[in-house]
Amino acid sequence: MRIFLAAALFLSASLTSSAQLSPQAEQQVADLATKTIHDTGVPSASIAIVQNNRVVYAHAFGLANVTPPKPAAAGIAYPIGSISKQFTAQAILLLQQRGKLSIDDPVSKYFPNFTRASEVTLRNLMTMTSGYEDFAPQDYIIPAWRQNTDPLENATAWATKPLDFTPGTDWQYSNTNYVILGLIVQKVSGQPLMQFIRENVLDPLHLEGVFNSYTEREKLQVTGYVSNALAPVRVLPLEGNGWYFGDGDLAMPASTLAAWDIGIIEQKLLTPASYKLFETPFVLANGDSSHYGLGTFVYDRNGHRELEHSGEVGGYVSENIVFPDDGIAIVVLTNQVASNAAATIGNGIARQLLPSTAPAASAADTFAPTLKTILTGLQQGQIDRSLFTADTNDYFNADTLADFKSTLAPLGAITNVTRNYTHLRGGMTGSGYRVTYSNGTNITVSIYTQPDGKIEQFLITGKS
Repeated sequence: MRIFLAAALFLSASLTSSAQLSPQAEQQVADLATKTIHDTGVPSASIAIVQNNRVVYAHAFGLANVTPPKPAAAGIAYPIGSISKQFTAQAILLLQQRGKLSIDDPVSKYFPNFTRASEVTLRNLMTMTSGYEDFAPQDYIIPAWRQNTDPLENATAWATKPLDFTPGTDWQYSNTNYVILGLIVQKVSGQPLMQFIRENVLDPLHLEGVFNSYTEREKLQVTGYVSNALAPVRVLPLEGNGWYFGDGDLAMPASTLAAWDIGIIEQKLLTPASYKLFETPFVLANGDSSHYGLGTFVYDRNGHRELEHSGEVGGYVSENIVFPDDGIAIVVLTNQVASNAAATIGNGIARQLLPSTAPAASAADTFAPTLKTILTGLQQGQIDRSLFTADTNDYFNADTLADFKSTLAPLGAITNVTRNYTHLRGGMTGSGYRVTYSNGTNITVSIYTQPDGKIEQFLITGKS
């Protein structure tokens, strides 16, 4: 049991509607949240659930601040990270509806100096098919992010690099795309991005308690944390101002994000044609679906259409799942970076409300022996720094190595390594692993490798 769980687990509740879950369903959600907090060590989880197009549940579990202990409350705003992209996407669609731009405009119309800007469209930016490399694929704080930056300078630095692929031929998640889109909203509207979103998106939907996590960080009432390996959490400050701009900068209570989801379900803000664009996955040049629309993943879960997006910024992870045809939405906001707690709770509730089967894990790959060697070394507080990039070596400072050693050493020998998924991000290969130890503990590991084989990210994201 983690240190912060030595105190009592706090629970706060605030229902935003007379409708509510059944007592049995509420207990199942509470049991899932409590177990996940215990198993992962995430300090808190704020949950909101929509059924029949109404918010029927809004509860917060755990601690908004660990030391001194402060209970989480349902009305507290958490940074939502990349779920902010949906707000920027709908701002672009509003401008298209008003005849101010077209999502098929080339980027060169706004930024002619960007790489192959005449070939990249706003639609490519919105669907992650531009080829512009992601400036922020890591799930930990790299040295550059500790300083402030200017969004235009950041976008220019990454959008003037060679493309990772020809626009429209591949899909690769990239925050760079949405920083560019945020800048375009400003150029076209003549207003600061946050002002335009507040006046044209938030206010018409009556979304309350929303602010910019960075420029208004003094409004945050929940502390962000990080856990190295399985160690007790440490406070983790947000990144510097300017890094997240249109791509991950908003904060709001879980019930407010649930109200945003109701806006999507009921198509309150945009025209039906614009919502269709928002929810339709881009089809790549080879005919394959990208499973990504305009700021949202688009899936099929047992015959039910699902819109999903997670978010992560320094110290916080969020999960948002919407079943628009069923009038169901699930929001989970947590205050620990690189944790799978939000997804675990969100998908657990989804299975409860809309039964679904979990995807089967893939077999271990050729990297598994290297992963086993690294983890075994970390049990002794040792690391072969030649395997890692400068960013990862910065992450593995003395405190981090001590946390890995103290929490991994008692687990015994590694008995199995299985790769659960692989994907492309930021010009790198991302992989997720499940590692089993002789004492029965299972952990999840997130890894990014550069094309030259150097490891840019090596994080333990929780127990499984």
